[in-house]
Amino acid sequence: MRKRIIQLIFAFLGIGAGYSFLPGLWNLLNIQLQVLYNPIVNMFIGLILMMLCSFILAEPLEGALKKVEETLAKQKTEAIISESIAIIVSLVIAVLISTLFWQSPLFFINTILPVIVMILFAYLGWFVGRTRLGDLPKLFSARSKKKEVEENNVLERKVGDNFYKYKLLDTNILIDGRIYDLAKTGFLEGTLVVPNFVLYELQYIADSGDSIKRVRGRRGLDILNKLQNENIVPVEMYEGDFDDIQEVDSKLIKLAKMLDAVIVTNDYNLNKVSEFQNVKVLNVNALAKSLKPRVIPGERLNVMVIKNGTERQQGVAYLDDGTMIVVEDGRYYMNKTLEVEVTSAIQTDAGRMIFAKPYHSKKKLREKN
Repeated sequence: MRKRIIQLIFAFLGIGAGYSFLPGLWNLLNIQLQVLYNPIVNMFIGLILMMLCSFILAEPLEGALKKVEETLAKQKTEAIISESIAIIVSLVIAVLISTLFWQSPLFFINTILPVIVMILFAYLGWFVGRTRLGDLPKLFSARSKKKEVEENNVLERKVGDNFYKYKLLDTNILIDGRIYDLAKTGFLEGTLVVPNFVLYELQYIADSGDSIKRVRGRRGLDILNKLQNENIVPVEMYEGDFDDIQEVDSKLIKLAKMLDAVIVTNDYNLNKVSEFQNVKVLNVNALAKSLKPRVIPGERLNVMVIKNGTERQQGVAYLDDGTMIVVEDGRYYMNKTLEVEVTSAIQTDAGRMIFAKPYHSKKKLREKN
């Protein structure tokens, strides 16, 4: 897209330059061929010459334009607006000052000096917009805010590093679906951002020939539509892409670095790679693990043994949150609800594991004693 725009600009420049300058060039070279003084012919020649130049210059210009886009993407919206306003105001002032020099017969004063003035004022405007214009709203609001604090006796909220950062959603978190429930609770703040390359991957999964993948992809699209339509939290799309990167996870990490954003995921590998590259991650699995109820030795639970354990005579049961409980002598109570007493608990990479034994066996032992 960038290359086509650059070529289109070169085409218009060629047509304009051919119409304006080529007749003078033929006179300067003393060429008397009448066909060259036809405006249409001159425009066509100028178009061909500039299109030839575009084939050489288009790629470097495209690279420069891409760098400008990346720089602008890193800037905050208020900074771009303030800098633009300051540059426009400074250029208007430069034009007004330059009118004093236009009547001079000297080429340097009537042409070169106004250009220098405009460049200088444009730089000064950019500098002021970048450093000072953002303070103007504070000047107008400081007085009213101080009055409001005094009247209501409310302390001013301190904004931390995490406040209102962009949250980038990956494909897995949309397929998982828990992001919707998490957003409804109000614990997610800021704006959720779904990049186009994540949406394309989700669409590719939804169109898969595998029925399981197709269902997963469609569920991810449904979750995204529910987030956007119900307006629970702000949801935005990122239109850009990184053509030099193939993997979606790598694109997501690069975008997070550009926007100073946080990645929301449940992918263990993406979590580790992001942490290695100093990109902050909100892992829903880690959140769910931290919210699981804690059990302590001696606590009693009612569970149903549903399968044999790895060791002899062990049985396995599960809590409602999926935590596995290994029950001593549990194989004798298969598919029965049993009261057990927790003996110990360990934390593994896969999750928490609880060891327990039937409570009635301990009760009988006490009665014998």
